[in-house]
Amino acid sequence: MAPFSLKTRKHHTMKKIFLAVFCFISFAVINSLSAQEVNNTSAISTDYKTAVGIRLSNNAPIVANAITLKHFLNDKTAIEGFFSYSDPTFSLGALLEVHKPLSTPGLRWFYGGGAYIGFGKEYDPNKQRDVNTNYFGGQGVIGLDYKFASVPINISLDWKPELNLISDINFEPAAIGFSARFTFPK
Repeated sequence: MAPFSLKTRKHHTMKKIFLAVFCFISFAVINSLSAQEVNNTSAISTDYKTAVGIRLSNNAPIVANAITLKHFLNDKTAIEGFFSYSDPTFSLGALLEVHKPLSTPGLRWFYGGGAYIGFGKEYDPNKQRDVNTNYFGGQGVIGLDYKFASVPINISLDWKPELNLISDINFEPAAIGFSARFTFPK
C-alpha cells in the first residue's frame, strides 16, 4: 500500500487542528454556560478582555487560515496575534487594533496595522527543486467585531491586506477573513 501523499497528509493535519480547536471552543462554551446557571446573579457583559479561536480566509495571503488570540489593553485598543500553518508555509502575525462602538450593543468596528513573518518552501524553476523562502511584511485591518451578550462567543469579519517586503515585494489585497472566538470576561 502506498504511503499518504503530501496533499492527503496536509488535509489530514488541518482536519485534526480544526477538530481540536472546535472541541476546545465547545468545551469552553459548555463550561461557561454551566457556570452561568450556577451563578446567574451577575448580568452578562457584551465586553470581553481576551478571546481565542480560529480565523478562516482565502489562501492568497501569507497569514491565511489561522488560530487567533485577541487581547484588549484598554476599552478601545487590542492586540491580535495569528498562528497560521498551511503546508509548506508557517507564519506568525500581529496587529494593533483600535475599536469604535456602533449603535448596536456588542457591535464595534475596528481598524489597525501590524506585521507578519513567514517561512515556507517554493518551487524554483532554475534549480528545479523546492527552496526555503522567508516572508516579512506589513498588514492592515478594518472590520466588524460582535460579542454575543448571552454566550461567551465573539465573531468578526475583516479585510486584512498584506504588503510583502521579503522575499519579493508584492501587495495582496484579497485577504477577507471570518473569525469565531471563545471570550474570557474582564
